[in-house]
Amino acid sequence: MNDWLEVTVETTDAGMDALAARLTMNGAEGLVLENESDFKLFLEQNRQYWDYVDDALLERMRGVARIKFYVTDDDTGRAQMAQALAGIDNPVSTASMKEEDWAYGWQKYYQPMAIGERVYIVPEWERGKPVPEGRTAVYLNPGLTFGTGSHASTQLCLGLLETHLVPGGAVIDLGCGSGILSIAALNLGAERAVGVDIDPKAVDVAYENAGLNGVGRDRYLVRAGDVLSDKALVEELAQGGPYSLVLANIVADVIIPLSAQAGRYLAPGGTFICSGIIDTRADEVEGALRKNGLAIIERLEKDGWCAMAAVLEGRT
Repeated sequence: MNDWLEVTVETTDAGMDALAARLTMNGAEGLVLENESDFKLFLEQNRQYWDYVDDALLERMRGVARIKFYVTDDDTGRAQMAQALAGIDNPVSTASMKEEDWAYGWQKYYQPMAIGERVYIVPEWERGKPVPEGRTAVYLNPGLTFGTGSHASTQLCLGLLETHLVPGGAVIDLGCGSGILSIAALNLGAERAVGVDIDPKAVDVAYENAGLNGVGRDRYLVRAGDVLSDKALVEELAQGGPYSLVLANIVADVIIPLSAQAGRYLAPGGTFICSGIIDTRADEVEGALRKNGLAIIERLEKDGWCAMAAVLEGRT
């Protein structure tokens, strides 16, 4: 099993293309170009897969402009590195990597996490380790298509879920992503759940994570589609209800029109929980909920984000 050297060459946005061309001409292979603007573009294009983005990660990428390549950590690899860097005066650093780090080094960024009063998010490779007393484990497989639970909006949503979950009830998760919220609801005592996401890739991801928790398709259904425009899907979901809990951890621009549909899904006494709302738009969302007959019974805020729990007026 080989060890590797990760070679990092610092540059600027303006100098990146020229540096990449020079490294390639010198024989460097498998170049990885990293800069802040490309990173933000990547996140924007793939945001449906992320549980938003950790602020610390954004901070680490601020102002970054660098190129990485990899060589074996031996005489041959070091000779290749020297050849690749010939005539290049940019700052260079190296870091040793073992073969297993190549595939699994990213796992160190995901550790078990206590959320709210009862939930304990556990990466699947941490299975078997003790779960704190009074906590319910939710096992997930982190990766690109994963809601980690680390973002404030998801933590707020899970906190409200704990409070308003009806044991034995049904849950629908609109914008389910990895399935973290609906699977947590099932582990906390919901009888069945439905997850819906606009991206078809979320279906397999949510089912995979459900399987890690021993949840089968007899209790968990995941569908792909747009609940704002697909009338047939809305009708199908409504017929599968009513639901004691309707979850929407999305964004304000989706929650506002979605609030008009809440009554189609909610059981008498059921709760609509919405999160992913930037605090500057919280009043706008609150106004939309009230306009659509939803009375807000709880509102939580954390780190510039807001979540709300509401019930249909006259159906408490």
